[in-house]
Amino acid sequence: MTNRKTQIIELSLKHIQEKGFTSFSYDHLAKELGVTKASIHYHFEKKGDLGVAVCERIQQGLKGTYKTIQDSAIPVKEKPFAFILQRVKCLEKEGVCPISALQADYQELPQRMQDKLQQLSQMEIDVFIALLKEAKQQGALQATDDLESLAILLISSTKGALQYKRVLGEAFFVKMLEQLKALLK
Repeated sequence: MTNRKTQIIELSLKHIQEKGFTSFSYDHLAKELGVTKASIHYHFEKKGDLGVAVCERIQQGLKGTYKTIQDSAIPVKEKPFAFILQRVKCLEKEGVCPISALQADYQELPQRMQDKLQQLSQMEIDVFIALLKEAKQQGALQATDDLESLAILLISSTKGALQYKRVLGEAFFVKMLEQLKALLK
């Protein structure tokens, strides 16, 4: 059984993916968890503290996905696309990347949370660049030397397509994935 603090973080993450960080309150969380607001405040004095904990939870998930892909028997050239697929699989329930959802609320976030989100956003790019570098060393991606720009393009395309998928459906997303796979050869 998960502890209360973990339940609060996971429920907050769900709300962020569905509606954004600014759209829920401690009152919403307390009612859904069947606890008092004081119980939420016990674990997270301010909502910004909760937001930082959510960012740390997302960071753990990102690190876990990276390690899973790194440790897998997948050929190195295929790991960047496998990473995208694994991250998308994690998001399929809610359909919106929590990092993207937080980025949409960026201007409304407390400074400490903005700082954490900047770190998390950069980490996401850096992890993807590392996978692209390894693939390039194995002979893939010969058409480009600017792996940072490629990582930004791939991440942005995937996240944008997740948004479009909500409106236009699965076929739209599948087309984007096919193009990404072709680009990564």
